[in-house]
Amino acid sequence: MDSPAQNTSLQRLQNVEKRIVRVLDLAGGVMDELANPTGPRKEFINNHCREFMKMIKDIQVTLRDEIKSACEYRPFEKCDYSSRISNEICCRKLEYVLSQLEAMKQTVDEYQGEGTI
Repeated sequence: MDSPAQNTSLQRLQNVEKRIVRVLDLAGGVMDELANPTGPRKEFINNHCREFMKMIKDIQVTLRDEIKSACEYRPFEKCDYSSRISNEICCRKLEYVLSQLEAMKQTVDEYQGEGTI
């Protein structure tokens, strides 16, 4: 697994890339050993398969964490929540006031129109 010092997403993904290369190397080593004319060495195959499975598990955990982190990303996470909500509420209030003013203007226009007839 990744050490705590690897704090950036890029560093964790670079580590995954290195692990994938190692996993492919292990798989190639097992294939070569299975093709050995004198027969495969059981201990060699066991060690490589054990390391292979551990590396695959570590890759899965790291990628799952990275995907989870990307899905949970909140662009407003570091800003003041109440300020953001207040701004949204103020905008809605302004829209409401503008609609009321528009209605009042229409009423005045209608009233003035009736007075001229």
